[in-house]
Parts: sequence; structure tokens; C-alpha cells
Amino acid sequence: MTNRKIDQATGTETTGHEWDGIRELDTPMPRWWLILFYITIIWAIGYMIFYPAIPLISSNTKGTLGYSSRAELEDALKNAQSARAQQIENIRTSSLAEIKADQSLHAFALAGGKAAFKVNCVQCHGSGAEGSKGNPNLNDDDWLWGGKLEDIHQTIKHGVRFELDDDTRSSEMPAFGRDEMLTQAEIEAVADYVLSLATKPADKMGVHENSGEETAGGTDNGAQIFADNCAACHGTDGGGDRSLGAPSLNDHIWLYGGDKRTVIESIFNSRKAVMPAWTHRLDEVTIKQLALYVHSLGGGE
Repeated sequence: MTNRKIDQATGTETTGHEWDGIRELDTPMPRWWLILFYITIIWAIGYMIFYPAIPLISSNTKGTLGYSSRAELEDALKNAQSARAQQIENIRTSSLAEIKADQSLHAFALAGGKAAFKVNCVQCHGSGAEGSKGNPNLNDDDWLWGGKLEDIHQTIKHGVRFELDDDTRSSEMPAFGRDEMLTQAEIEAVADYVLSLATKPADKMGVHENSGEETAGGTDNGAQIFADNCAACHGTDGGGDRSLGAPSLNDHIWLYGGDKRTVIESIFNSRKAVMPAWTHRLDEVTIKQLALYVHSLGGGE
């Protein structure tokens, strides 16, 4: 205290501290800062009185207002669930066409369907519904069983070749090679013809995978084999048949691949992919929401 002096340059008293001839000024805090500081102290004391604040051994002080952020959250959730319950009931009691016609209800259903899709469908159809080998792309308009709302709803609800559901969609492609219904040469010939339907260049020479023997395949002989064995399901022009789940063969969309080796494999061993019947796992409201969401992706008819 005895070292406190008045600084000649500023007229401010020093603190008495000095380092190598440098003295520290005892500059007072601005009045506005002190007032604000005292206000924050008063605010903090008031907050501890009115709101939950001080932790105790097993709980905390409740505050005189009895406020609880947890209770506020629970009330908000109850209100949301109450509003949601009415929309869910509307979906439950409305047809797919009625839901789609109601803009607000349709938007609600799409949001629910999108969430359900991410949980239940992305494993096979992909996060963008783009599909994968053996799992259809849901964004295009190539549908095995139909792309109308009712068709999609039926497929989701009862699945495809799902043995536990009596109403499942079912079809069976013969294994023409494995069951010795066609020879290797005939399979290669019909594969050439199938590829030609999709405007792909036909490979006129086939190779027996078992013997390595070259055989004359080509589309001429393949056309007759196709007419005798495949047209009943896939159509005379390869356009497919949705009532049988038989895919179109005259476009560029291939479920398992459109190269000759893959087509031969499909004809030789057949394809029998299974889709679960979601009626055993999801409620009717969720299934409707899924159908509406899939239909909205761009390929729905």
C-alpha cells in the first residue's frame, strides 16, 4: 500500500506493484460492466429460487414454479401422438385412393412410408430404392406384378413366393437345363433370341459350358424354342405377363443381368426370388404408407 502512487500520464493511482520499473495501474471497472455483473448475480439467485437448479444426493431442488423440462417434453410428445393418432386412424379407415386424394393425409402417409422403408426395405432395394441384383429397382416403371397402388399394396402385404402366406404372389420358372428340359445348345440358342428381343447383338456362336464344344445357336432356332417353351409366360414378343410375375424381355431392364452368360444361367437354373409378406410383421397402416411411398418414387402407375 505504501508503494501506491498517482501515475503522472493518466492521473490513475497504481496498485503498488512494480516490475522492472513498470507500474500497474489500478483502473476501475466501467460502471456499466459492474451493473451488468450485479444483475447476472441477482438473476442467478432468482433462477435457483424459481427453477430446478441445485443438485442434491438423489435428485435436485424443484424450484418454486415447479417447472420441469422432462414434463414439458412428455406433454409435447403426448400432443404429437394425439394429433398423429387421428391421422393414423384416417389412414386405417380410408382406401388408398382416398388417402392419395387428401393432400394433407397423403403427405403424412408418405412421411411414414419413407421412415418404414428405411427400416424394412433398404436392405434389399437400397436406400434410394434403386434395387440390386435380384431385387427390383422401384424407381422405374418396369413392374413384375404391376405398378398401380393396389398392385404394390398387394405385393407388400402378401409377398412373393412366401410360403407362410396363402395369398402370396406365386409363379415358377422351370429350370430348363437342370431338369433336362432343353439341351445346352437349345438354351444358348434361346438365350441369343432373348437378347435379340432387347435389341442386344446376338452371339451367333455358343459354347457348351460342360463340354467346351461349339454349337450353332443363333436367333432363328431360338425363336422356335422360345415360342414352344417361353412365350406362354413371357408373351410372344417377350413383353412379359404381370399376372404371372413374368418379366418383360424386350427392354433393357434386367433383374439379374443382361449379359449372355447370366441369361443362360437364368434359363438353365431358373429364378425364384422370395419377398416376405409384410402383413406378418407390419400393421395395415404401415403397409398402406409403404405402398403410397413406393408408388410415389416415380415408377408408380
